Amino acid sequence: MNKLIFRKLYFDILTFFLLSSLAITLIVWVIQGVNLLDIVTEQGHSFKVYFTYTVLSIPKIFSKLIIFAYFLSLFVVLNRYIENNEILVFWINGIKKISFINFIFKVSFFFVFIQLIFNLVIVPYTQNLSQTYLKNSSIDFFPKLIQEKKFSRVSDKLNIFVEEYNDEGILEGIYIKEKLKNKGNKIIIARKGELIQTDEGYIFQLYNGKIINIDKSGNFNLNFKETNYQLSDINFHSRKKIKLGEAKSLFLIKCLDKNLLDRKNTALRCGDYNSFLMKDVYEEIYKRVINPVYIIILSLVSSLVILKCKITKLEKFYKFLIFLSGFSIIIISRLSYKIINYNIEIEIFSLLLPIILVVLFYFYISFRSNFKISYL
Repeated sequence: MNKLIFRKLYFDILTFFLLSSLAITLIVWVIQGVNLLDIVTEQGHSFKVYFTYTVLSIPKIFSKLIIFAYFLSLFVVLNRYIENNEILVFWINGIKKISFINFIFKVSFFFVFIQLIFNLVIVPYTQNLSQTYLKNSSIDFFPKLIQEKKFSRVSDKLNIFVEEYNDEGILEGIYIKEKLKNKGNKIIIARKGELIQTDEGYIFQLYNGKIINIDKSGNFNLNFKETNYQLSDINFHSRKKIKLGEAKSLFLIKCLDKNLLDRKNTALRCGDYNSFLMKDVYEEIYKRVINPVYIIILSLVSSLVILKCKITKLEKFYKFLIFLSGFSIIIISRLSYKIINYNIEIEIFSLLLPIILVVLFYFYISFRSNFKISYL
């Protein structure tokens, strides 16, 4: 009988969690999707690219909301049980309050596991996949950006004008202007050219033209009969290097293991092509691994609602205080990584804080529920 009662409680918590988390994720996704419309309006991508790119951001949104959705689910479900007197079913069947709280405590480990899976595997993979997809789409979309008798702004550094352009990639009357790193400009004029796709992107194979380099020191002209203009190094409104949040967790863990003594170094970088500061790597691993532990704390905070306030008139305030405490812990979990790079004492405190809070809340609940060893 007790197993059936606890199974129903677990089912109610899980159902509310799924509905609330999906609803909040959808709202945030729509708002974020509006902010990402410049992929279509400014960068010229199709709505298919835009939709795929935004869909791949859903795991990241969901991952950030898991901790709040879980706390909200526990708080609402347990309050509903109390208000509808469903909680009495547990006490009538001889279930002690500490046993009830132990069950909530154990359930929280399932959500910690889900959070870890998203933080360590799913989110980095989907974030990296979305950037790779956008980058490849930018390159594939390049031929469509070039229009006849119009200046086409291909990227922040590149403008192209052609007199004629056919579907086979043959161009006539070509004018290319590229901004150089030294604040100069490179201008290429060619009578004819061909757009060729390679494994690394597109190149212009140009015929009968002139290259003009303009910088502070003056002009440099060079005539050519045939030359190639490489486009693979041009930034087509997309990043080539990945961000820290897109890096594989195994790579970051290996970096930390290799440079453990220099984990707070603000100059040391780890990685070759995609390199990151060790200080940032340390903070990222903390966010992925340590933050989910706060879910266990929130399960204990939510469980406080079954311990009635001694003063009936203050019962609503008591519940509000519990909700405010849980919300404060969520904020602490989001900001705690910022202090791990201070002195060693603060770092140790930050790393041990989740465990300290779990122990404190558990002992407090045990005391309030008249805990006895025989109840376990």
